[in-house]
Parts: sequence; structure tokens; C-alpha cells
Amino acid sequence: MKIAIAADHAGFSLKEKLLEALRAEGHEVTDFGTHNDESTDYPDYAVAVSDQVAHGSAERGILVCSTGVGMSIAANKIPGIRAALATSPEEVRLTREHNDANVLTIGAKFATPEYAEELINIFLTTDFSGGARHARRIAKLAELDRMAHEEKAAK
Repeated sequence: MKIAIAADHAGFSLKEKLLEALRAEGHEVTDFGTHNDESTDYPDYAVAVSDQVAHGSAERGILVCSTGVGMSIAANKIPGIRAALATSPEEVRLTREHNDANVLTIGAKFATPEYAEELINIFLTTDFSGGARHARRIAKLAELDRMAHEEKAAK
């Protein structure tokens, strides 16, 4: 699978371990930084990964910061992105099945490398369940993206 990954300074160490594990599993992973633990701004990395996913250059995105919350907020500003904060295996499974999440955010303060790998494995192997009710809700999210884009273009 084609995966885009990035982290800010707080998530750098965990991202490096995840990058290695994902490549070892045979995924085609593009690293959008950061490349050290010097202070950075998480929105820059969230946009880089989210743009790749939104434009189809990557099938899924993974973002790591201190809590995962900042990355999730920033990623969800990009039209077409449905970023979800990973906190439990069941939550990750459901956000893929019901919300068709395409970006997973992880809090480096709250996930060991092993736990993060477990959550990512679920994220990458769980399919969107589709069905009328879930597809209808995803269509409504797409409509919100479209409306926000039109509003922005009108300004």
C-alpha cells in the first residue's frame, strides 16, 4: 500500500520506528518529515501528508505528534480528508468501517511503538463497510468539503 507519513518534533522518534516497520512489511512509504527532533509546526506536516492522500498519491496517511489531536485537527481542514485519532483497536476498526478514515493520527505520548504498530495494522487492513447508511454519511462529509471549498473560492 502507498502510505504518506509525517511527524512533528514530538512524534519524530516514533515516526522513525513506524517508518521502518511499515517498509519492512512491504509498504511503499513516503516520509514527509520532520527529520530530527528540533521544534517544528505540526500543521505543516499534516498538510503535506493530507495533500498526498486527498490527491490520490497515497492511499492512506499516518501523522504523529505529541497527542495526535493537533495533527487530526489540521489534517481535517484539507478537503477529502477524514482523519481519526487512534486510541484503541476497536476505535480504529470502527473509524475505518464506518467513517472510511483515510488518515490516522497517533499521540507519541500515549502509544508505544508496538501499540502504534498494532493500531496502524488495523487501520491498513480494515475495509470501509460501505452500505447505504455509511455511504450516505460519507457523501454528506464530501458535501461539507465541497461547500467549504466553494465558500473559500468565492472570497
